[in-house]
Amino acid sequence: MPGAFAAFSDTMRSTKDTANREYYPDDELLVAARIQFEERNFGRSYTMFKKALDVYPEDPAAWLGFAASADMLRRFDQSDYAYRKLQPVIGNRIEFLNNFGYSQLLRGNLRSARTYFVRAYELDPSNETAANNLELLRNSVTYPKRAPGDLRGI
Repeated sequence: MPGAFAAFSDTMRSTKDTANREYYPDDELLVAARIQFEERNFGRSYTMFKKALDVYPEDPAAWLGFAASADMLRRFDQSDYAYRKLQPVIGNRIEFLNNFGYSQLLRGNLRSARTYFVRAYELDPSNETAANNLELLRNSVTYPKRAPGDLRGI
């Protein structure tokens, strides 16, 4: 559809310029950061969630988004910091358990990931994300771990 995309394959909704704002009257930073994350622009979402944390330093949604973005960028030092901040606040909520489990999955810690995914699923068996994460974990177990460069001879 013409006009739906902007430069670099971004959709028009992800290219709104908010760089010159000093005051954010509502959660528009979080909305913009979530859009970037949904569009798989993890570097941008990481930056925008970090900016949201400057404005809203105690917002669990901003910390959770920041942690997820850091995970996708393999910045586990940053995501670990965010999860430590979140643990006492929302550590028993399904969103935290799913996200932290996924972080463990990305690191290859499948047993730890399973622990968090099962806890999330037990909280709400009808939650689609929890069920999908368990399925993803089952599929991950069937693929062998390979070291970087393991397929050089092919």
